[in-house]
Amino acid sequence: MIRRKTRAVDVGGVKIGGENPIVIQSMTNTSTSDVESTVAQIKRLAAAGCQLARVAVPDREAARCLKQITKLSPVPVIADIHFDPPLALAALEAGVDKLRINPGTMGDRALKEIAQAASSLKVPVRIGVNSGSIHHKYRHLSRVDALVESAHYYCLAMERAGCADLVVSLKSSSVRETVQATEQFARGNDYPIHLGVTEAGTVEASTIKSSIGIGALLLQGIGDTLRVSVTGPPESEIPVALGILRALNLRQGVDIISCPTCGRTGYDVAAAAREVEAQLSAVDLPLRIAVMGCAVNGPGEAKHADYGIAFGPREGVLFAKGNVIKKMPNEELAKALLQLIKKT
Repeated sequence: MIRRKTRAVDVGGVKIGGENPIVIQSMTNTSTSDVESTVAQIKRLAAAGCQLARVAVPDREAARCLKQITKLSPVPVIADIHFDPPLALAALEAGVDKLRINPGTMGDRALKEIAQAASSLKVPVRIGVNSGSIHHKYRHLSRVDALVESAHYYCLAMERAGCADLVVSLKSSSVRETVQATEQFARGNDYPIHLGVTEAGTVEASTIKSSIGIGALLLQGIGDTLRVSVTGPPESEIPVALGILRALNLRQGVDIISCPTCGRTGYDVAAAAREVEAQLSAVDLPLRIAVMGCAVNGPGEAKHADYGIAFGPREGVLFAKGNVIKKMPNEELAKALLQLIKKT
């Protein structure tokens, strides 16, 4: 797929936009005033594959802690600001790597002040427009059009104040509205776009909504950074984000293919697939691995896989590119597969 051409924005050394790979980010759900817990969660997110960490800044105490958090964080830190413009200025003074502001909760004068301060410190800003923060001038429009026009309005205001290092997001809890608004905004400008479906729900619901919404836009070449929003531990967001990118060949990694099982299956294929998936989740190699339940699905039907296993009534086979390497008892197959891959 051909990616949309955008300007590049530098967030503490992580590049968003241009020809750079799509960046995965998440947001802590700890109290930002609790530095130890916040940094610990950021470290867990980073270990899982998160490249940028956003933290909420609801008050002065949280803003005061940002300086220490940014020093201890293994990835660049983004300050998330709503309603209170002075907190954005305090976050900039604390040394955050990026601001995420919700302009619909701030006045135009405050927006100008934030833009000037961010520009002077060379800190990029994400303009986050959602269905609850539409500019009053556009509330008579359809929600999609209102999101788009609001985003254009805020970008122009920031640019006029001297801040050009902008990332933009247009989000709704409706997948369809999110996709339509982002598609519409993406035409005719070169701002990097942050993708996500807001208020997407629990892990299962968010996986469905995010895969559809984010995936539909990525397939069109739209999107430079993303977050999969989950009601729950933010660490659970990263595997879904990685999965979306890997499924579209936008991120290198192991692709596990496994059959849905049927009455021919003589072994617990689901358990084996989960074991293989868990062991290979951090492997950064472009491999396709098959876990199949019978001779019908593998190795013949899975001959395109780099490596795989196929279970039988009692014995199964280990194979590579459709060629059988070894026959062995079912219970030994998963371990043998993992050992073979580790030698790769």
